[in-house]
Amino acid sequence: MPQWPLLRVLRGGPETRSLSLTARHLHHLPWGLAKMKALECLNLRDNRLCRLRPDMEALSRLKVLNLGNNIFEDVPEQLTCLKSLQKLYLFGNKITRMSPLVCGGLQNLVLLNLNNNQLSYLPPEIHRLENLECLSLNSNQLQSIPRELCCLRKLRELHLTHNSLTALPEEIGHLTKLKILILSRNQIEELPEGLCRMVSLRVLDLAGNKIQIFPTAMQDLELVELYCEGNPLLQKHPVCAIQEEDVLTLKEITARFLLAQLKSRNLSLHKAIKQNTEAKELLSQQRECAQCGYGFLNMWLECVQFVDVKQRMKTSRNLHLLPVRILLCSYRCFNQHDDSLFGIAVP
Repeated sequence: MPQWPLLRVLRGGPETRSLSLTARHLHHLPWGLAKMKALECLNLRDNRLCRLRPDMEALSRLKVLNLGNNIFEDVPEQLTCLKSLQKLYLFGNKITRMSPLVCGGLQNLVLLNLNNNQLSYLPPEIHRLENLECLSLNSNQLQSIPRELCCLRKLRELHLTHNSLTALPEEIGHLTKLKILILSRNQIEELPEGLCRMVSLRVLDLAGNKIQIFPTAMQDLELVELYCEGNPLLQKHPVCAIQEEDVLTLKEITARFLLAQLKSRNLSLHKAIKQNTEAKELLSQQRECAQCGYGFLNMWLECVQFVDVKQRMKTSRNLHLLPVRILLCSYRCFNQHDDSLFGIAVP
């Protein structure tokens, strides 16, 4: 588009606070843009932009920038100069990478939209976006998310639908202010126990993954909405089975004895374990039997409890009973449980 017609658009002068240049077939930013130093909102979506002008740093008051539906191949590093920027829209581009430098320069950002791009990874430096409240990464090529993302303590919404995620980091439980988590249409097979520590979580969308069973403490979440259609969830079809006898390794027997003694507050043993780094690290991996409450190490009986969640929250139409993982230390404890627990049949 020739530059001269844009003069009419820019006639508001240096005191203009909001400017929209959408769908104008722009390949370059207009030369007079940097003079509009009072600008707070700039909409440049639906153009043909692939880079920003170096003099963009003059827009020091800019709070909202929409660069959606252009042809950027990476997140422009010039953005680091926009210290006042709070909302950044980069959806519908061809972005394959996000420079760590960008994360360090956008510390006032509260919203970042990178939907419909080609990102295959996120830099660990993303934790530097410390004021981020909403992060949307729908329809990219992400196979994992870095643990450092879980340091975004102000995050309230995280959208990751239509990616290639196979797992979530255990540290996701650190996102204690997160209210909305959208993970639909990925390849997730198992959810971390850390998910159950997200005390503010109200909406969880897991539709279209490969999940069979939910974490033990799933019932502790105060969810309002839960969607999990399109997952191969375990079904409640009881069958008779032959119980095997518990055969524990010497390591497991020793660990269980030590854990029982520690539970009974054996002070001398507490002191000895504290001085033995290897033993301390090993015993820190313990799990607790849902029946007897005693700890065990790495030999257990995996069971499932079917929980009726229809009365508590809005759920997928076909979800009647939610399968929740329950761990028991032995068949003896299994035989003591009520009728709500079932062993898992392996085909």
